[in-house]
Amino acid sequence: MSAASFDVVVIGAGAAGLFCAAQAGQRGLKVLLVDHSERIGEKIRISGGGRCNFTNRDLDPRAPQKHFVGENPNFCRSALSRYTPQQFIALVDRHGIAHHEKHKGQLFCDGPSQQIIDLLLAECAAGGVTHWQPCSVRSLAFSDASEGQTGAGRYQIDSSRGPVEAARVVIATGGLSIPQLGASDFGYRIARQFGLNVVAPRPALVPLTFAGEGWAPYAGLAGLALPVQIETGAKKERMAFHEDLLFTHRGLSGPAVLQISSYWKEGTPLTIDFAPGIDVAEALGDAKVRSRKRIANELATLVPSRLADAWVGEDAALQRPINEAADRALNALAERIARWQITPAGTEGYKKAEVTAGGVDTRELSSQTMESKRQPGLYFIGEVVDVTGWLGGYNFQWAWASAQACAQAL
Repeated sequence: MSAASFDVVVIGAGAAGLFCAAQAGQRGLKVLLVDHSERIGEKIRISGGGRCNFTNRDLDPRAPQKHFVGENPNFCRSALSRYTPQQFIALVDRHGIAHHEKHKGQLFCDGPSQQIIDLLLAECAAGGVTHWQPCSVRSLAFSDASEGQTGAGRYQIDSSRGPVEAARVVIATGGLSIPQLGASDFGYRIARQFGLNVVAPRPALVPLTFAGEGWAPYAGLAGLALPVQIETGAKKERMAFHEDLLFTHRGLSGPAVLQISSYWKEGTPLTIDFAPGIDVAEALGDAKVRSRKRIANELATLVPSRLADAWVGEDAALQRPINEAADRALNALAERIARWQITPAGTEGYKKAEVTAGGVDTRELSSQTMESKRQPGLYFIGEVVDVTGWLGGYNFQWAWASAQACAQAL
């Protein structure tokens, strides 16, 4: 069978792949977009609780390392400064998609996430993109230009819909998170095939778990949510977030924990302040002077009552009216509320991770174009690259910005 010929083949029809294919097609290139999944943009569909948190207005492209994790967060500065949240918001507005800001610059669709998928498909159609889905890629090979021929080499793709050749290939296959939606290690395998280093992938924006017996006293708090200050690391590696935390049967989740999970290292503790902005020791000391209520009741004016009951627990020194409590016992309780330290046993893994940290080493790529420095005509964009954003639309903005940078270079 003779191979179908294209200027560019984009492998992976997620956020980055769809946007890159659309932008390249609209610049006059003959583009083929392929994806092995049956359904289009499933991670887009489920994102933001089905409303798609498609960008974050607070992103500062002058200091992107503030909102991104990786061995070299500065790598994303170029792409993010050249395609901003405001530019994607303008595209959303042109498509008539109503949206709102929910929290800390996070923008969501008023309606379902399908609106963003439809936007991307419409942009692909406007660029005349050929879209094969489902279509699996069995192999990717590169041949240099033959002696006497002009021009660069060509890529040969063996796909389930037949052979394809192209001068350039874009890998936009994402990471390992949410395998039930078709996540795979394809992008990492291609990178290694062509000699590129891959930073070890790991789950990110993921709930944290704790050892069975050690967690038993807190399992009864499952379902409790409250705002906290959470931190991990020391000195220059210290990172802290002020967000909502959620207790689960197996551990901790909620935005606070998803955020800190990208910075947490195995074997290191978390420090959690359950009453941020409140001097708990002072509040309990004042209550001791004026109140005869039980300690748990007074503590419940500062934190949720379920948490207060659990923290007072079976400690005999705390099972009494607050005016009868020893200062030492109250100070210990205050310290536990304000600086509770606990070490996770692990994470809920890729099944519950929103994104994958690690990926294609940014030292292997041009920050201007996303092209491999080792392999001409081979590009990597989106989640497959070692660039991981905070929770709240930052990873989508990296998808749009890296795709745009790549499309301009193509």
